[in-house]
Amino acid sequence: MKKLIRYIYLPFFIGLLFLASCNPTPVNNPEKPGAGSANFTSYVAVGNSLTAGYADGALYISGQKYSWANILSQQLQTVGMTTRFSIPYMPTENGVGASEGSTGIPVLRTKYVLGYTKDCLGNTSLGPVPAVPNPSQAELYFYLTTSVAAAGPYHNLGIPGIRVTDLFNTNLAKTNPFFTRIAYHPTDTLETYAAKVKPTFFSLWIGNNDVLGYAASGGVGSIITPMAGAVGVGFQASMEAEVKYLATLTGEGVIADIPDITSIPYFNTIPYNAIVLSNQTQADQLNAGYAKYNKAMAAMGLPYRIDFKVGPNPMVIADPGMPLPDSLSYMKIRQMKSDELVILEMPTDSLKCAGWGSLKPVPDQYILTEKEIQNVTNATNAYNALMLKLANQYNLAFVDFNAIMKNIDKNGGITVNGIHFSTKFITGNLFGLDGVHLTPRGNALVANYFIQAINKKYGSQIPEVNVSIYPALKMPKN
Repeated sequence: MKKLIRYIYLPFFIGLLFLASCNPTPVNNPEKPGAGSANFTSYVAVGNSLTAGYADGALYISGQKYSWANILSQQLQTVGMTTRFSIPYMPTENGVGASEGSTGIPVLRTKYVLGYTKDCLGNTSLGPVPAVPNPSQAELYFYLTTSVAAAGPYHNLGIPGIRVTDLFNTNLAKTNPFFTRIAYHPTDTLETYAAKVKPTFFSLWIGNNDVLGYAASGGVGSIITPMAGAVGVGFQASMEAEVKYLATLTGEGVIADIPDITSIPYFNTIPYNAIVLSNQTQADQLNAGYAKYNKAMAAMGLPYRIDFKVGPNPMVIADPGMPLPDSLSYMKIRQMKSDELVILEMPTDSLKCAGWGSLKPVPDQYILTEKEIQNVTNATNAYNALMLKLANQYNLAFVDFNAIMKNIDKNGGITVNGIHFSTKFITGNLFGLDGVHLTPRGNALVANYFIQAINKKYGSQIPEVNVSIYPALKMPKN
């Protein structure tokens, strides 16, 4: 099975009161909803896990129901949508997700829920835990691989784990089980499935995974999809072919670009200076251990120094990119810079009890260095520029999520319908328990951004939803 993305949980104490769910209903309705110049009779959504409603590390029923695409479809019913928005539901509320086991073989798991855990020091905290701690692999494999193609075709074509180039991959049904379960034939391509529901309007939100795999691996073991290359190989040719295909089918639709993924909780939760020393003796002992390192770096005329003080300190990390010969590879370690990022899956117990970041360098796969962040940023900017160009070329609506996320970060969040959203892990209301995917309220907010863009482009009056009446994260039962 192809690895989709790896997650672990990071416990945090949360002193919040989470609100209960209720049935979502529209808010801020226009006096008379209208379609404007668009035809919303049949709506198809093409994308990845965000479109599918993947949440909290897995695909599960209520997450799919609260996908932004399904919320949008409910609002489109007020302006002329007459077809049922069909969804390939995973037949379990506990969900099915995949993470990489210690042997490198994918391990299936359930979604995360909020629960209590103890760290290596015996401290109890509230954070993400598996809904089922030791699930039956056979049962989850059955859920994941049982075909639901007979109930299709489907309007929600969000497939977890796919890249833009995968839209044209004739091996996708053999490598991605989330597509396998809806595929009619093993050599079918996802691209052709949009036509099966005879759409009059489409949404396309894809491209996140084209940089996310690289970023989530700390720049190790995965690559960023190159701009250049033929359809199925390069991002540009593949995106151009997909937009042309969908626009030819429908003539009307909306494209969304991708935010800088380094702003999501998966990358911005663990601070770079997580090594906190309480007294000078601790600092002196560590500094004595790195005295030879500092002397050697000075002798080579290199700027790297490792220095510990009382209080928060940058972690010591492995950096294979340091300008040292291979014979000195053991010295390719340094302290983190303030603008570098730590991946959420880093085992924090190793910081607390195994000397990571102080006595031992944090392995490279848990860190995004300045150079790796720049690689992600450059690709994201190039992808987004192309998507805006294509939206203009085919006269489509466009949602600039990159700008939206930057605005949220710049202003410390945004308040909508009395709910404050930020990019903080768990407490920010926007992202769920895997640090990548959206909460129900986050999906409602995203649906409203799509609605705003569609209304602006087509002169339609699609009612927005009240994000406050969508469920927040649930507190565990005592």
